[in-house]
Amino acid sequence: MFQYYGLMTTPLSGRRAQAARNDQLILESARAVFLADPGAPITAVAKHAGVGISALYTRYASKDELLRTLCTNGLNRVVAETEAALADDRDHWTVLTSYMSRLVDADTSSMTLALAGKFSPTEDMFTLAERTGQLLAELFDRVGDVLRPGTVMHDLSLAFELVAAIKTASPERTKQLRQRYLAVIMDGLRAPGTGPLPGPPPAWPDISERWRPEVPAPARERRG
Repeated sequence: MFQYYGLMTTPLSGRRAQAARNDQLILESARAVFLADPGAPITAVAKHAGVGISALYTRYASKDELLRTLCTNGLNRVVAETEAALADDRDHWTVLTSYMSRLVDADTSSMTLALAGKFSPTEDMFTLAERTGQLLAELFDRVGDVLRPGTVMHDLSLAFELVAAIKTASPERTKQLRQRYLAVIMDGLRAPGTGPLPGPPPAWPDISERWRPEVPAPARERRG
């Protein structure tokens, strides 16, 4: 059974099963390679996966297409976890902290830190991101009573990125430290808080604008 970022297909056999295994291996290798070096060539993914470059290009025509698939899978994972949290009928603080902990372990925010602005997202990706935002807003409306005044839903999105910045040579130690500092952050966000939060809260443009590749300076001047 094929599984990647919580996405599953029915059991396959023969060549289709091998193709599915190769695809999983390529995606896992792409994630490892591009999180370590976003500028790495697509050939580095094939080498890491131990597959021929032709096998990779059969599935992904370009590096951008591969990056889009990685990030789309990450968004789908966030959607699935948020829907699960919305269906969770435990007390609000338990629902929220469990949700945050699961997504920290899923480590989808590392892709934001490494890959935002490195490729051109499709309109479908922006639509999926908006869907993710809608679900997070729904969850925030439900559990926001346990958060300190002044907290907004995008504070939660950026909290994931703060934690994802923690990285050591040991994956297990990285996981431990991320959960440790998530607990510190969540305690800081918990009601009633000790005073007003400084500065204006993050808004949707702060979250989304990073995904649009920067236009090179000469192009901006020509357009101006």
